[in-house]
Amino acid sequence: MNQRRNLYFHHKQDIETLNIVQSLKNLAENNGFAVTNDDEAANIIASIGEDGAFLQAVRKTGFREDCLYAGISTSGPLSLYCDFQLEDTDKMREAALNDNLEVRKYPTIKVTIDGVTSFYCLNEFSIRSAIIKTLVMDVYIDDLHFETFRGDGMIVATPTGSTAYNKSVNGSVVDPTLPCLQVSELASLNNNKYRTLGSSFILGGARKLTLKIVQDGNDHPTMGMDNEALSIQHVEKIDIQLSDRQIKTVKLKDNSFWEKVKRSFL
Repeated sequence: MNQRRNLYFHHKQDIETLNIVQSLKNLAENNGFAVTNDDEAANIIASIGEDGAFLQAVRKTGFREDCLYAGISTSGPLSLYCDFQLEDTDKMREAALNDNLEVRKYPTIKVTIDGVTSFYCLNEFSIRSAIIKTLVMDVYIDDLHFETFRGDGMIVATPTGSTAYNKSVNGSVVDPTLPCLQVSELASLNNNKYRTLGSSFILGGARKLTLKIVQDGNDHPTMGMDNEALSIQHVEKIDIQLSDRQIKTVKLKDNSFWEKVKRSFL
């Protein structure tokens, strides 16, 4: 990591967290790093908190590909995106001073609404009805009309996001070395008029998923970008694809994706 010496901390502004960050700043500066308050000037961005803080750090700093992201957990065990514990300063120092540090790349998805507004997600994009009424969507895979969905909503997850909201609705856990999207239903309604696959399905990285909202008064859905809500009125079409943008994190020994899955769930 010797080529990366400008460090930015993304964190909450409460007193407890500020004290934690100050101690980490001192540690970094004592080991030859320059701590900056400008995330655009940094080539290392460290989040302080849990996985939610890491997702926010990536989003608030623009899903940068030219820097390295690192998650520092302040409580509990290591998680999917947090490779360091606050108390284990030796591990942080060892990684920071490693000349042959390897990086892990996490895929992201790009979501475009009505051909105008675009944004990225590291975990998942979710869409749900914002009123007490089912959401009806025509689902297209590339140009093929695949199904007409009626239900509470859908989740489109990256491989790393497959362990989050997607897993809670019985979606599969997917190896992040596979470039793909996973689509999972939320309480689909199946009858003689509406028929869906009824299970999650996985699309290859070159596929495009299109959701066309049926304009029946439910055209103001609640949409989620990872752990942040997005509210747009009169939504008609949503295009979702695996993007070419990847998030780089520290790749540590004995801390592969599947070791993280085992640690978290088994």
